[in-house]
Amino acid sequence: MAFAIVPGDPGSPVVLHVPHASRTIVESGLLLGEAALTEELDHLTDAWTDVIADLAAAGAARRPWIFVNRLSRLVVDPERLPDGSEEMLAAGMGPVYTRGYAGRRLRADDPSRDAVLLKEHFFPYAEAMTTLVEERLAGTGRAVILDVHSYPADPLPYELHADGPRPAVCLGTHPLHTPDWLTDAARAAFAPAGDIGLDSPFAGCYVPLKLFGTTAAVSALMIEIRRDRYMREPGGAPTSGLDTLAGGLARLIDTVP
Repeated sequence: MAFAIVPGDPGSPVVLHVPHASRTIVESGLLLGEAALTEELDHLTDAWTDVIADLAAAGAARRPWIFVNRLSRLVVDPERLPDGSEEMLAAGMGPVYTRGYAGRRLRADDPSRDAVLLKEHFFPYAEAMTTLVEERLAGTGRAVILDVHSYPADPLPYELHADGPRPAVCLGTHPLHTPDWLTDAARAAFAPAGDIGLDSPFAGCYVPLKLFGTTAAVSALMIEIRRDRYMREPGGAPTSGLDTLAGGLARLIDTVP
C-alpha cells in the first residue's frame, strides 16, 4: 500500500498529513544509479517528519489521525496538481518528476508511463485522503489538516521562490482554509523552535481537491520546518531539536477545539 492511515481519537478533527518522509522506491522509470538516487533522496526527502508526527500524536491530549505516504515523492508526488496547471512543472516536478533537485534528468518524458503511475499511486492516495477528511467532517463537524514538511536551510536549485525569508518554521496558508486562530496558535506553539514566518519560501497548504476552495469547514496549515533545526543536512541523523519540534506540533494539536 502506498500510504498508511494511523487512527486517532474518534472525536479529533485533526489529520496530520506526512507526504514526503519516505525513501521507498518502486519501479517507476527512474534512470538513476545508486549513488545518484541516494543524493536525490537526501535532498528531496522530508526526513524524520513521520517521526515528528508520530511523537506529536503520542504527546497530544487527544490523539490526531495520521495519513502518511509510504513511497518516496520520486515515485509520485501526491501534493502536485494532476491537471497540467502545476507550477512546479517548470522545474520538471509535476506529479511525476522528470528532473531532480538540481535539474538532473530523472526519467525520460513518457506520458503513458506517467498515466499508469497516477492511476496506481496518485489517485488512490488522493481518494483515501479525501475519504479520511470527509469522515472527520461527518464525525466532528470540521476537519483540520496539518501538513508536515521540512525544507533545507540553503535554497536548492529547483526552488522557484528562493529569494525570500527562510525561517525556522514556515507556515503555508490559504485565504479560505487557514483561519487566523490556526495561524496564531501555530506561531505560539512553535515559538521555542525559533523564528516563525508565513508563506516563504513555500506557500499554500494541502486540501483534497474535492473540498479545496469550497468547504470552509476544512481548515489547513502547511508546516515547513527548516531542517537544520532538527537534523544534520542533507539526509543525516536527527538532533535534539526533533523533540522540540514534535512538542510544538503536539501543542498545536491541543489548541484545536
